[in-house]
Amino acid sequence: MAQGAPSRVDPVRAARRKPRDRGTAAERSEERTDLLGERSVELSRYFGGKIETVPKVPVRSLEDFALWYTPGVAAVSRAIQADPESSFDLTGRWNTIAIVTDGSRVLGLGDIGPQAALPVMEGKALLFKVLGGVDAIPIPIQVESPEQFIATVEAMAPAFGGINLEDIASPKCFGILEELSKRLPIPVWHDDQLGTAAATVAGLLNALELTHRSVRTVRTVLLGAGAANLVTARLLLALGHPARQLTLVDQKGILHAEREDLDELELHNPWKYRIALTTNGGGRTGDLAAALEDVDVLLAASTPNPGTIRPEHVRSMAKDPIVFALANPVPEIWPEVARAAGAAVVATGRSDFPNQVNNSLIFPAVFRGVLDARARSIPDEVVLAAAKELARGALRKGLSDRHLLPTMEEPEVFPHIAAAVGDTAVRLGIARRKLSHDEFLERARTLMGRPARLVRALARARLTPPMPRRRPPRRGTR
Repeated sequence: MAQGAPSRVDPVRAARRKPRDRGTAAERSEERTDLLGERSVELSRYFGGKIETVPKVPVRSLEDFALWYTPGVAAVSRAIQADPESSFDLTGRWNTIAIVTDGSRVLGLGDIGPQAALPVMEGKALLFKVLGGVDAIPIPIQVESPEQFIATVEAMAPAFGGINLEDIASPKCFGILEELSKRLPIPVWHDDQLGTAAATVAGLLNALELTHRSVRTVRTVLLGAGAANLVTARLLLALGHPARQLTLVDQKGILHAEREDLDELELHNPWKYRIALTTNGGGRTGDLAAALEDVDVLLAASTPNPGTIRPEHVRSMAKDPIVFALANPVPEIWPEVARAAGAAVVATGRSDFPNQVNNSLIFPAVFRGVLDARARSIPDEVVLAAAKELARGALRKGLSDRHLLPTMEEPEVFPHIAAAVGDTAVRLGIARRKLSHDEFLERARTLMGRPARLVRALARARLTPPMPRRRPPRRGTR
């Protein structure tokens, strides 16, 4: 594990910022974002990455290698050759997934390529382990086409119990997910589609509860028609949201059946085309301002720019509107600004603001559940089961406009999501292992609780170096 001295904060950038006790709420939020980024670079350099591989079997002497490797391992290989399904029992495949990306759309940063995507995939692997007890291997790949991407993942699939696709540009991400789901006998998940959509639906269900509304009666605008919102729209329709009261808005305005680019969408983005026909813009045409007049809900998963949604947009909505600004690394409107404009419930995708609506609340538990059930796929029924159970987790603790969903510091919720996923996989007939609800729940609690104990043990033994203190800024830079 490579470590070095943490670097200083850049004094030139720091000097450009306003002091902490001055400036608007938006400026303070921007300053906080800059500071988090600088600290992340410091710590990444100091620790030399976020994850490492450690043995899970005893190695007492050189003789043990005869068991774990040659000649003993040959018998294990012959057993799997005779029964390929036994690879889930005789290897770590049962708990190992691949996190695969081409780096074509990363964290709102865009097409930064597979190498620059690696730190994000490492972070994802860390969350999988700490929150879900899942062993995840980050695999950014250099490919030239969706066909190459599909072929590469298909070739590596025998090593894994599931595949997590990540940060792939839309619309090719839809075709990649659909094709791999058809070809592979293990669950395939694209987190930017399914994870974000499930967390959004969970948060919306509770926001509607808080404001005494129903998904079957509200009028909703989805800003952004990419991976997350197209699936969010699909899930909302499955929950009974009226198509005539659902409006999607992209960079060209409201998505409707008479738009000039509809023929092009049919050819190049059939997923967006189908939503355009289904919703027909909620009966509206025009831009975001036209879409938002007197609507109840705004779900934004679009441009990471705090000026994307303006205060006047929020003021034009119905009484006590719900505003989700989910872009990362910065939201489409700062939450303080949205509340000042009249929003009753505000959520973002960030953990440093109240009401994080983020796929990190979903994907570790979903994979815990599908791996424990040894599921063959992840249909929408499984996604909705996870979303509903996440929403129930906050209900059990008590809803408020600042506690819309459980946070990552409420780990007792996540085994229940895993068990709900396992139950649904069994009910749908896609589970290789059929356990009872209590068995799924107990297994999830055991496996999801282990990483916290492991982290504490490593820290006590000083095998994980302590977090270095941040050096104070030079005098005069704050």
